[in-house]
Amino acid sequence: MKDLFVFVADKNMEFTLKGGLERPESLGIRPITFEIRQHPGRDGGMRTSGAQIMALEASRFRNALMVFDYEGSGASESSQDLEARLDAALSQQWGDRAKAIVIEPEVDIWMWGGDQVLATILRWGRTESIREWLSSTGFAFRSDGKPERPKEALEAVFAEARRPRSSANYEKIARQISLARCTDPAFKRLQETLGRWYPVEVGSWDGRGDP
Repeated sequence: MKDLFVFVADKNMEFTLKGGLERPESLGIRPITFEIRQHPGRDGGMRTSGAQIMALEASRFRNALMVFDYEGSGASESSQDLEARLDAALSQQWGDRAKAIVIEPEVDIWMWGGDQVLATILRWGRTESIREWLSSTGFAFRSDGKPERPKEALEAVFAEARRPRSSANYEKIARQISLARCTDPAFKRLQETLGRWYPVEVGSWDGRGDP
């Protein structure tokens, strides 16, 4: 039996989570076995049928996560209410072994953990920083320094650097950014859930995450 089943909405999310889960020390968890699968209906499909599909896997995995974007899901309720409703649906088959993670607005917000990582992967050649360039082209930023429209901002910098916004690059970013410093609420819920399920064993690595 594998430790974790992860049900996601698209390929970019799959590769992002793969890159993160293969860094257990940075997440503050023990190494785990996992399987990631995509819902063919993307974010909207995750909202409407994700919990029912995941019920079929309850006997094959110790735990499960369903992860998708609030943006594009077609939800009329808040992201918090949607996540709570899906948690309740998952609990019917999984009990406390499964958790829904609804990312607001979208997984691209997790890619903004550090300009230097982005600049290295993109081979950013401008003298101004990525955020300085985005500001000069009209992008607005939140109080935490992340773009208000993270997906569109990422598309813009990839296009400016003439690099593909590919799933492989999402994985590269997830493998290099500081997971310990990520303050996005959805990511913190994911990290806290994994920490509860897969704590670091006593006498092994101390679990403090990356610097």
